[in-house]
Amino acid sequence: MNIMYICVKNEATRSDILQLVNEKNIEELKKRLLKRMEFGTAGLRTRMAAGFSMMNDLTIIQTTQGLCQYLLKNCPSVKSKGVVVGYDGRHNSERFAWLTTTVFINAEVPVYLYSRVCPTPYVAYAVIYCKADCGIMVTASHNPKEDNGYKVYGSNGSQIISPVDKYVAKSIEENLAPLITSWDASVVEKIPLRKDPYNDILKHYNEDLKKLCYFRSVHTFTYTAMHGVGYPYVIEACKVFGVREPVPVVEQIMPDPEFPTVRYPNPEEGEGALSLAIDTANANNSSVILANDPDADRLAVAEKLEGGKWHIFSGNEIGALLGWWSWLSFRQKNPDVPASDVYMLASTVSSKILQTIARIEGFNFEETLTGFKWMGNKSDEYLKAGKTVLFAFEEAIGFMCGSSVLDKDGVSASMVTAEMATYVYDQGLTLYKQLENIYQKYGYHISLNSYFICHDKDVIKRLFDDLRNFNGTGKHPDTCGPYKIKYVRDLTVGIDNSKPDNIPTLPVSKSSQMVTFTFENGCVATLRTSGTEPKIKYYTEHKPDPQKGLDKQSTQHELEDIVQCIITYFLQPEKYNLQTRVS
Repeated sequence: MNIMYICVKNEATRSDILQLVNEKNIEELKKRLLKRMEFGTAGLRTRMAAGFSMMNDLTIIQTTQGLCQYLLKNCPSVKSKGVVVGYDGRHNSERFAWLTTTVFINAEVPVYLYSRVCPTPYVAYAVIYCKADCGIMVTASHNPKEDNGYKVYGSNGSQIISPVDKYVAKSIEENLAPLITSWDASVVEKIPLRKDPYNDILKHYNEDLKKLCYFRSVHTFTYTAMHGVGYPYVIEACKVFGVREPVPVVEQIMPDPEFPTVRYPNPEEGEGALSLAIDTANANNSSVILANDPDADRLAVAEKLEGGKWHIFSGNEIGALLGWWSWLSFRQKNPDVPASDVYMLASTVSSKILQTIARIEGFNFEETLTGFKWMGNKSDEYLKAGKTVLFAFEEAIGFMCGSSVLDKDGVSASMVTAEMATYVYDQGLTLYKQLENIYQKYGYHISLNSYFICHDKDVIKRLFDDLRNFNGTGKHPDTCGPYKIKYVRDLTVGIDNSKPDNIPTLPVSKSSQMVTFTFENGCVATLRTSGTEPKIKYYTEHKPDPQKGLDKQSTQHELEDIVQCIITYFLQPEKYNLQTRVS
């Protein structure tokens, strides 16, 4: 890394602002300088550019100064326990990580700074292993190449949640003036307060990974890192699991911040993002694709079906498979552990398939708000109470297998999936056929999820405000086209009319939009904003009801019609100028 380049104030971003001034581009200057990025439970994530509302050297320094002062005041042990800092392969990620480290070291706080790019779960794991008071990962995950981010973990190895985010945000506001020392990253190389955790974490992470291994896998898989950091870490994990090294998508295995072969570096986007992986798998007679996103905390799975067509599993489908497998393999190894001491979790917008399995098998299911920060912290509570947390997932292809990492982890999930697939194939089945078996045993859970893009926060607020006044002031809709709505839960304003007192059991957050409709026919639909992307997302799930004459096919058709009604009557893309998703 060119240390001298970041030992001075950044002339590139200064020049950008001066150019806007010379051009008299007042509107752009207002966007850049009159609003600051909001620090929340997701930390920071936005475009890299000059200005207080963007990711750049100055805003990284300001954020870190505020976080550091919060920790010194509220966790004085940070002076001895330190913090963990990691980064992915995006533009400026290493640079931002070094500036972050500089601020902490100048405050005499030890820093475990990775010497190379690493998966996000390696930071979550290292916080616990190193007994640190905090972790920071510089990553924008699967966002476009123009973005970067700053994710913060607490001392329990899980992402921070409210009210800690509010306290940190306040501390940032109180420490905006950049110290001269904060710009000089050369201190990172000179002071012994900086330690490299790479070798220790690589060793101990993989030793803990053995807890998830039940038998050796010999099936051949295709793997893509999506131009991210995952490949060398997956190779190490393969050695632990006895999995053959996967067939790599050569064009995508090395970190490349330009993401040259994909429009979006997001394996969740489907066949468009996985086209090279499919070509590689076809050429190598491989029937299963495992795909990590660029920071390797998420996992996509695809399988070649009879006839040569590829099925790309949704996050809910993978969740069903891994939930089934987690219970089956745990039960075989631990037949005497009471089911009442075992937990699985899922976010409220994810499929309720785990809840159904739990009801039949006897273990516990916990629903949380959207995001692994909630599932991670809830898992930590259960672990401290002596319970076993087997699995957690969210529909956005995030999976937590076991509890060594209290966050989604695409590395461990890829290995568990590889082992599960080998077991399934040994039974003469495929993953797709096994999924069908799961649904036949526990009931079909049919989902249809997608999103619209909107970059204007005021428009998004107006859309949701219009929903809250759909039938007059303060009255949510009671129908959506021909479909009657039975219950409405609004976690932005704190209403749930399925409860006697109308108060929801899940936490309320005024800073994010989230409304759930339960229809009289049993379908559940949630509309929410993304915490990290300019998206309005919708999530729907419907279950067949033989008493109403609804089999799988008719349920699918009814769900598709309900979704179309939601788009037509609630989202109204033309009215609010929403952009459709592009794969």
